[in-house]
Amino acid sequence: MADSEKPGKIRWGILATGGIAAAFTAELLELKEDAEVVAVASRSDASARAFAERFGIPRAYGSWTGLADDPEVDVVYVATPHSAHRVAAGMCLSAGKAVLCEKSFTVNAVEARELVELARGRGRFLMEAMWMYCNPVIRRLDALVRDGAIGEIRAVHADFGLSGPFEPTHRLRDPAQAGGALLDLGVYPVSFAHLLLGEPDEVQAWARLTEEGVDANTGILLGYDSGAVAVLSCSITAGTPATATVTGTAGRIEFPHGFFHSDRFVLRREGREPEEFTAPAASLRYEAEEVMRCLRAGELESPLVPLDGSLAVMRTLDTVRDRIGVRYAGEA
Repeated sequence: MADSEKPGKIRWGILATGGIAAAFTAELLELKEDAEVVAVASRSDASARAFAERFGIPRAYGSWTGLADDPEVDVVYVATPHSAHRVAAGMCLSAGKAVLCEKSFTVNAVEARELVELARGRGRFLMEAMWMYCNPVIRRLDALVRDGAIGEIRAVHADFGLSGPFEPTHRLRDPAQAGGALLDLGVYPVSFAHLLLGEPDEVQAWARLTEEGVDANTGILLGYDSGAVAVLSCSITAGTPATATVTGTAGRIEFPHGFFHSDRFVLRREGREPEEFTAPAASLRYEAEEVMRCLRAGELESPLVPLDGSLAVMRTLDTVRDRIGVRYAGEA
């Protein structure tokens, strides 16, 4: 394993071959001085080989165990649907690998806690791939809020919706793959609120469900003992503006379309001209760089995406699903 005393490249394995796996791999290949993609795995030999050929990856496995057992892999990026995160990430952690696991972290808080306990028990690095937290503009927002730029937060508003339409067989509508708007899209507004306000004291929610029993259009209200509220929504039936606003006692911060991958926001304060803050364009590379920084420093958790925070988000998502009546196979 590479660390601060061994400046060699961090060797990555990619588990799954879908769109997000391709996007992340392309970003890794740009980090030539720090990262090397040495293996890819899929449940299909053909899919793994095609992905390997596309990106020039030397080894392709038609099973997840092949990648987990590869002694030349330092860290595995788990890019499966979240319904498979517990099994895939758990397999890699048990085999001694560090893991970056896509969001939503798992299907529910029970699975998330099992992964965290496994990683901590074995002394292995684990991080949820909440790339929003690693992007420079969100880090700048967090710093400004913590420095009191807008006073005490009183309200957070955020949304994320896609218009579709999605066929009943699409993963976003498939209960077997833990489909629905919440776990795939709503995780962003919920995580945004958690970053700024922490775990809520009260959770209310309403949703229209699909014929398959997953949420299609969901509204969420989070309440905090501080008096703050978060008003959030997600949808797989309507393309929302995906904006976000953070309002405090001394001003507010506004994000344009695509708040979770934006490169700018505007700070508005009474009696002052609006201030626009910009940062380098959002990129998956920042979460990859954070993982590699942690591995080289010997850190088992990232301070930017702490495991306790991922657990708290999963608890909130569980409560929302309880309120709207969405259950997946195997859940009580």
